[in-house]
Amino acid sequence: MLREHSKLLSRIHMIVDIFWVILAFVAAYYTKRGFRFFSGHGLSTEPNYYFILLVAVIISFFSFSLARCYHPYRTQTLLQIYTRVMRAVAGILFGTIILLYLLHEHNVSRMLLSLFISYLTVFLLLSKGTIYYILRYYRSRSYNTRNLLIIGAGQRAELIVDAIQEDKGAGYRILGCLTTDNDCKGNDIFRKVKRLGSVSTLPILLTEDIVDEIIFAADIKKIDCIENLIRFAEYLGVNVHIVPDFQLEKIMYQPEIASISIQDFFGHPTLSLSTTPQRKNALLVKEIVDYCLAGAGLVLLSPIFFVITLLIKATSEGPAFFVQQRCGLYGRTFPLIKFRTMVKDAEKLKKNLQQDNEADGPVFKMTCDPRITPLGKFLRKTSLDELPQLLNVLMGHMSLVGPRPPLPEEVEKYEPWQRRRLSMKPGLTCTWQVNGRNNINFERWMRLDLEYIDQWSLRLDSKILLKTVREVMSFNGQ
Repeated sequence: MLREHSKLLSRIHMIVDIFWVILAFVAAYYTKRGFRFFSGHGLSTEPNYYFILLVAVIISFFSFSLARCYHPYRTQTLLQIYTRVMRAVAGILFGTIILLYLLHEHNVSRMLLSLFISYLTVFLLLSKGTIYYILRYYRSRSYNTRNLLIIGAGQRAELIVDAIQEDKGAGYRILGCLTTDNDCKGNDIFRKVKRLGSVSTLPILLTEDIVDEIIFAADIKKIDCIENLIRFAEYLGVNVHIVPDFQLEKIMYQPEIASISIQDFFGHPTLSLSTTPQRKNALLVKEIVDYCLAGAGLVLLSPIFFVITLLIKATSEGPAFFVQQRCGLYGRTFPLIKFRTMVKDAEKLKKNLQQDNEADGPVFKMTCDPRITPLGKFLRKTSLDELPQLLNVLMGHMSLVGPRPPLPEEVEKYEPWQRRRLSMKPGLTCTWQVNGRNNINFERWMRLDLEYIDQWSLRLDSKILLKTVREVMSFNGQ
């Protein structure tokens, strides 16, 4: 599935754009130099055009970012995207000229620069248009959708709903709307959107359904305890948008966790609260490291995979792999893959062992679980049973570092503040694994995961990975 939600895709856009910059410059160079029928063909050996290309690439990085070429395509029209591209191209042209002037490079062919900008404009427009329609194609077929809950059923809500429904390729799925005291009553359907009840039921819906974002598109002075509602969404890690009006001072809410920004939401400026890390460049590196290390790990460890598979099949009845539904980002379920370490039908036997559960909270742990096979004990001690989850990383379900993915029945028993751990992609290892693992209680485990989300950095991920290697080598798994 294409995942524009991840920051990886926007970074890939930049890499592709820089490729077009290089290709456009090379094409312009050889066009100016080699085509005999071209008026004014030929180039002198001065200046050094490798240096000129380097200057153009550096300027391009800044120009693409300043023109906001990587603003999410989901809420933009193709015209808006092309407008940003033209601004970026203009910035590249004038930025390159100014920088070359400051560096005293006065002998650069003006014809070459004209060809370079012409080629680049064509390449970028074709590239952006292709990406735009590919994303819309997949989103219109329910890939990479975002579940949205609307607060309000008045004029402001109508404008938001109409904008979303007119743009099917944006990939927003409206779950329904919640009415406020001053909304019209009666109809169960509002603009083809189902009324789910009053705004007072928001906490229940956020805990029972998969909601990625909510948008307050109502007269906020008519919403009782709006501060508590926003705080509750913040605790769960759900993104919040507020269509502003002249009563914003009524909220008087200072987020405890989330960061606030002003975003364009289908042409409407909104105040947005997000509780997940916003460092796009660092998140890009995290995604690249995930895919590179997971891919390399699968290749290098393939002989071990083969041997473990044979041993499992030879020592116990059942498949070599155990596939279990787990909760990932915002509660979406995915098939987690592990080497099987228990007897066949172990899940059915679990209910008879509940009285022996040694863990607090909704999780189940036993030091001497009778369902675990002899080989399974070794695989768990060495953490080799977790290796197949590298496939989950490559499929985009998981990251190398992140909160461990829980079972759906465990999530159902979470307290509201604990659900925020689902606001970041789950991982193979996290703070819990390297700080006591099975020797800490459930609440401490949850708080460690939330601390990881709030304090996330590439340095923290690196430290956790190094500590994980130490834990694995110490055979502390269970």
